Amino acid sequence: MIEVKQYTQKQAQEWNDFIEQSRQGTFLFNRSYMDYHADRFQDASLMIYRKEQLYALLPANRLGDTLYSHQGLTYGGLITKKQATTAEICEVFIRINEYLYHSGVQRVIYKPTPWIYHCYPAEEDLYALTYICHAQLTARDISSTIPLDSLMTFGKDRRRGVRKATRAGVTVRESQDLATFWDILDKNLTNKYAIHPVHSLEELTLLHSRFPNSIRLFMAYNDKGIAIGGTIIYEMPQVVHTQYISASPEGKRLGAIDLLFDYILNDVYANHKGFFDFGKSTEEEGKILNTTLIFQKEGFGGRGVCYDCYTWETRSVIE
Repeated sequence: MIEVKQYTQKQAQEWNDFIEQSRQGTFLFNRSYMDYHADRFQDASLMIYRKEQLYALLPANRLGDTLYSHQGLTYGGLITKKQATTAEICEVFIRINEYLYHSGVQRVIYKPTPWIYHCYPAEEDLYALTYICHAQLTARDISSTIPLDSLMTFGKDRRRGVRKATRAGVTVRESQDLATFWDILDKNLTNKYAIHPVHSLEELTLLHSRFPNSIRLFMAYNDKGIAIGGTIIYEMPQVVHTQYISASPEGKRLGAIDLLFDYILNDVYANHKGFFDFGKSTEEEGKILNTTLIFQKEGFGGRGVCYDCYTWETRSVIE
């Protein structure tokens, strides 16, 4: 009844149509997003059919004898519709492991979609990971998230930043100037960590052109109209997610980020349902907590949601 097949580019429309109807689907799983970095990863995504009807998807890539879900995405896991049941999902994982085992995959590293992204409860995969795959939790990052219908009052440091920025004449508005923001971001990351953003400016521009209604940029400007900070927002059905946040030295001094999120949370998304997610504040697969970063996010009212990673051996399911 259940058949597992390797995804091919010919099935892109079938894949995308399923994502639109799924419980966990976001535009990150759309092939026009996933495939922008196809040259970096060996795609090994799976399409699972039940009674010859597409039943589930697994965005994935392969590196050697390991399957990842997916190294180019923050989260992934099995994608399903409302109709999927626990017993059926357990059977799906048995069949996936059989398929992978006979394909030479020995290990699976699996990042389930966090519950805040679910349009309908969808944690059957977590049950199957434990009792079918005998998976172990191998990494846990923590993000800071706000229910948009229950905003907390900003902490005193964030309120002070808002007042400072307001007095300095800082203004905030939506922008299309990705190049200016990327330059601020790149200088920040280079000076502090000696690294560059995950996305190049060319990649961000490409993705924005493909998803103009889902990828938005908000910028803060000083009283002379010069950009001093901003954030790139990924807007999804259940979650508004900050993909990047950065400010110039002047922006940091003037509290630009505080005013920026005061505007975004209290004006732009004032009537939005779901969650506002600031993203992870951990490094080295959760082993190190960036206390300065999470302090800032928690000052806006963000509280903990975990992004987990599980690992198992396909042999443990087959034998």
